[in-house]
Amino acid sequence: MMSMKRVAVGGRKNGLEFRRRERGGDRRLLAGSILGIVAALAVGLSGPAHAAKAEAVVKVKGKVETADESAEQLRRLDIMLMVTSLRCRTTVDDFQADYGDFTQEHLSELNDAARSLRDGFVGRYGDKGAVLALDKISVVMANQYGAGHPWLNCHELRQVTRGLAHSHGRAPLVDAAQELLASARPRTVVALALK
Repeated sequence: MMSMKRVAVGGRKNGLEFRRRERGGDRRLLAGSILGIVAALAVGLSGPAHAAKAEAVVKVKGKVETADESAEQLRRLDIMLMVTSLRCRTTVDDFQADYGDFTQEHLSELNDAARSLRDGFVGRYGDKGAVLALDKISVVMANQYGAGHPWLNCHELRQVTRGLAHSHGRAPLVDAAQELLASARPRTVVALALK
């Protein structure tokens, strides 16, 4: 049962846009969880700036991508899986444990991606501005998946997350991100679940 407490069209609170407020609803819990994770990431990344690094190149499916492009894709993949795992936690296809396995297996790749994004923002916005920019882009990414994945259901997301948890290295993640973050279902998504 939804009870409208207050409607603030276009209103903002803590960097998130609210259109309606549900009493005791999952939306507040989801938004709070996302904000907590984003805040934890910001604290973890707000240390001293990392040494400048050479432009890294990742080759995926014959296409060469710069580190910044793949870093954003990995960040978006991680956030999409996190948000959708929270949405699916009350279903028979709860995959939060699988998401935990995924993050544990790929922690270094995910941290490197977040660090690369932050370092790119440092050059444009300075140290403090970089943390704010990373927070903002993370919240925007999370909001895109607040209503669920555009074409994968919880069962499919669980299968894909399990497959990614058993993959190794950065290249399979970038490859998966290109397909999973597409606005329409690619033909090879079944292959991702079987990897």
